[in-house]
Amino acid sequence: MDKFIATITSRSDLIINAFLQHIFLSFLALAIGIAIALPAGMIVARYRHFAEPVIGITAILQTIPSLALFGFLVPLIGIGSKTALIALVIYALLPIVRNTYTGLISVDQSIIEAGRGMGMTNNQILKKIEFPTALPLIMAGVRTATVLTVGIATLATFVGGGGMGDVIYRGLQSYNNSLVLAGAVPVALLAILFDVLLKWIEKKVTPRGLNL
Repeated sequence: MDKFIATITSRSDLIINAFLQHIFLSFLALAIGIAIALPAGMIVARYRHFAEPVIGITAILQTIPSLALFGFLVPLIGIGSKTALIALVIYALLPIVRNTYTGLISVDQSIIEAGRGMGMTNNQILKKIEFPTALPLIMAGVRTATVLTVGIATLATFVGGGGMGDVIYRGLQSYNNSLVLAGAVPVALLAILFDVLLKWIEKKVTPRGLNL
């Protein structure tokens, strides 16, 4: 423990800079992933014949090993944070698309028909009935994508993307287990923090009658 604390103290500049890079890269990838996956999930829920190919493609992309995907993107885009960002966005898509689609199609049809009977348009039904009802499942997908993104972002170091992977890699190269832990522990804590924060947001935005 003393060695671990001494390592954090002596390498504080490296760790802090890498941690800030990691947060920025993870948050940006997640934001872009949500901006793409949430509308995609809504579209395939509305036009269900597109659901199988869209979810299938995102599932196939999810199965590609992380390092292989990074390696595939380097010749196309080059090294740097842009390559890491694209890979992280790709990995964030599946849980959000799938959970959005599943949540929306699981809404009780009788409630939707009641809304139509009251004269609601499709957009009003989506906004006032379908989306609020599906929100817990959608947020579960976002939380899964968040934890996945934060963890995989450590591999950004292999394409020059920075982040806590730099700290971990330096520790591995120098056989310094304390430095490896100094890189790994903050990543784990960051994933937990994001998950707890998103759970809190989920409870705040979910209609009271749907909160368990």
